[in-house]
Amino acid sequence: MLIAGKCAVIVAHPDDETLWVGGTMLMHLDCQWTVVTLCRKSDADRAPKFFEALKRFGASGAMGDLDDEPDQIPLSSLEVQDCILELLSSKRFDLIFTHSIGGEYTRHLRHEEVGRAVLALRRGGRLHCERLFTFAYEDGGGEYLPTAVKDADLAIKLPQQIWQRKYDVITDIYGFAPGSFEARTTPREEAFLQFGGTKQN
Repeated sequence: MLIAGKCAVIVAHPDDETLWVGGTMLMHLDCQWTVVTLCRKSDADRAPKFFEALKRFGASGAMGDLDDEPDQIPLSSLEVQDCILELLSSKRFDLIFTHSIGGEYTRHLRHEEVGRAVLALRRGGRLHCERLFTFAYEDGGGEYLPTAVKDADLAIKLPQQIWQRKYDVITDIYGFAPGSFEARTTPREEAFLQFGGTKQN
């Protein structure tokens, strides 16, 4: 499966881009990557780290400031959709990568909301792409760390040097300790489900 051209990564939080699709970006630095995160623009610690991470991926990007408090009060789909469109400098891409509507682990509501909003934008014709991929990970209902699903449409086993560069973004740039959830999770295999084209709709 050819990953090329103008590609967008649409995520809830700074570091999601690295965890779930960072290795793929590092393996395709010739692509034109745009990364947007819908939360933490006002986070004085996380925001500059996000833009430093984008340099490693050769990507441009933007941040939103949707509510990300621990209570996770649901946001309306329209609010999330509008935020996405405001952050994207273009509405047309060859590929888009985003969250699964079920999220990547148990449980983060913002991940699920972003996945649903991107699908709705595409179905409604407000966001255009040739191919749309959602992250494909699961954690057994919280029984273990997130891992690539076995029936993914696209699974990429990262070469050791690529995984190490991805891990370095998580630990050196974002500053997560080796024993943190993020560092221990950092997948060595990146997996995706495809929507549209010859795959799922």
